[in-house]
Amino acid sequence: AGQRVMIVGCDPKADSTRLILHSKAQTSVIQLAAEKGSVEDLELDEVLVEGAWGIKCVESGGPEPGVGCAGRGVITSITYLEEAGAYENLDFVTYDVLGDVVCGGFAMPIRQ
Repeated sequence: AGQRVMIVGCDPKADSTRLILHSKAQTSVIQLAAEKGSVEDLELDEVLVEGAWGIKCVESGGPEPGVGCAGRGVITSITYLEEAGAYENLDFVTYDVLGDVVCGGFAMPIRQ
């Protein structure tokens, strides 16, 4: 049997999972929370999409460039995933983090 893998996109552009989802853009946790009213109103199956090879995909999302802190979106998303049980029954979790970080706040959730 194959490994159970999840990729968490931690880039405000929410493009980390696009190839795994056959070029489809995934709606981010932050965008869905804004539409629903809060993160507490989300269901796990709304934010967790299965892509190629059974890889579970999540995009944290974030603010438009220059508008706010991307780290806040990552913290919110990872906390939600933990509380919703998304990390249970997985062999590997990969985090795709943007490389051009301009603030220290983005690195904080990774340390936790």
